[in-house]
Amino acid sequence: MAQARMSMRKIKEVLRLKWSCGLSNRAIGRSCRVSSSTVSEYVQRAKRAGLSWPLPDDLDEATLWERLFPVPVRPPEACIPMPDWPVVHKELKGKGVTRQLLWREYRAAHENGFGYSQFCEHYRTWRQLLKPTMRQRHEPGEAMVDYTGLTMRVMDPATGEKRKAEIFVFSLAVSRYIYAEAHWSQDLPSWIRGHEHAHRAVGGVPPLTIIDNLRSGVSRACRYDPDLNPTFHAFAVHCGTAVMPTRVAAPRDKANAENAVLIVERDVLAPLRNVDFFGLAALNAAIAERLAIVNHRQMAHIGQNRLALLEELDRPALLPLPIRRFEVSDWKLVKVPLDYHVEFDHHFYSVPYTLIGQTVEIRATADVVELLAGGTRVASHPRSHRRGDHTTDPAHMPESHRAHAEWTPERIAAEAERIGPHTAAMVAAILEGPGHPRKSARACLGIVRLARRHAPEHVDEACRYAKTVGALRFKSVQHILLAGLVLPPEGDANEPLPAHANVRGAAYYR
Repeated sequence: MAQARMSMRKIKEVLRLKWSCGLSNRAIGRSCRVSSSTVSEYVQRAKRAGLSWPLPDDLDEATLWERLFPVPVRPPEACIPMPDWPVVHKELKGKGVTRQLLWREYRAAHENGFGYSQFCEHYRTWRQLLKPTMRQRHEPGEAMVDYTGLTMRVMDPATGEKRKAEIFVFSLAVSRYIYAEAHWSQDLPSWIRGHEHAHRAVGGVPPLTIIDNLRSGVSRACRYDPDLNPTFHAFAVHCGTAVMPTRVAAPRDKANAENAVLIVERDVLAPLRNVDFFGLAALNAAIAERLAIVNHRQMAHIGQNRLALLEELDRPALLPLPIRRFEVSDWKLVKVPLDYHVEFDHHFYSVPYTLIGQTVEIRATADVVELLAGGTRVASHPRSHRRGDHTTDPAHMPESHRAHAEWTPERIAAEAERIGPHTAAMVAAILEGPGHPRKSARACLGIVRLARRHAPEHVDEACRYAKTVGALRFKSVQHILLAGLVLPPEGDANEPLPAHANVRGAAYYR
């Protein structure tokens, strides 16, 4: 770094003590708390500038500075090429890119370029010309949340393989108290559980929570009116906190969270980088141990530690914890098809058939699937994990569908019993046959419904005829009824045949 220059007030004091009081350079250095060589340098600069004591009254500080530190005039061939500072500034935002690396690349292209200290000095001067940063003011109790860029390798007890664990970071804006824990992913359940555990750790709910624009928290980012994830919004309502997403690609909106992430990466994760962890519980225990050190450590610029500031400033402003735990739910927007069953997690749930063609919301918890239309619940089912199956509430069906669905094999068999014993036997034989149960039930339903157009005794007799000839089909029974085919009454087979020229009798065949 370039040597820092003395203030103009101290330079004038050096010249006064030298030329007016006649003190030695060593004595002046002790008085002004600078080295004697520095005193000698400034006295020599004043002599070369033709100055004497007292200084002229019309000599302002800017002119005096220019006379003491004249800008050296270099010949054109000796001009040092200036780096492209916008490019340097953009490159420094990349992960792992440092000023030292960019300076080495600059010197490789320009052998007569600036040294490293002058390179940094010129960059700082250029950066001061950028857009100024507005200081953010936060109220007690406000919190900021983010995930670290670093992950930890953890052995998964279930599979035995090493997996990456994401690190959730929660920080209170005023006390700078930090809470962190490890998750397998940044999914919605992990995101909400991280908030719940952080609230318990600090003893309350922050009135305002500032978050980044990750998908678990924000479904549609917008500078002025972002849309929160419906489940996370329900969690915020449950806890009573307000959620404010930052602007996209604006880390300054949550500078405290960025600082907390840096502290967690540097003081918590880095010391644990060579430790083998078996499961998230072991890693979270180690993180809690390291965080206790961070939160109890005194902050030099404040003179207090984070835990003391939490008790003094943030905790009185926190809202009380909710009485019951929030139940994580998934949301989905779907259009009701013609069969009035909507799909969620590969299972189909019924809604009232009057909603066909309309859009409904699905809210699913671990145990219940609710369906809402216009914010009003229109259906509720126990959650099922049978893939491809259906859950149907008969009240959701049209009258004709409900009437058809009520014709179960048991009811069909009971109706056949009321028609007659032969009909019951016919239905039982079809249902027990090799055909598909649903197809067999439909054929039996057709036989039973024949009793609506024909006398029950005629249907029963037709069933006896069909069963006798082995025609176990609905169409066979229907044809027998339409053709009026009959069999001799049961029990007449042993009676003598009537006398007729066409009846030869058994003797003829012997």
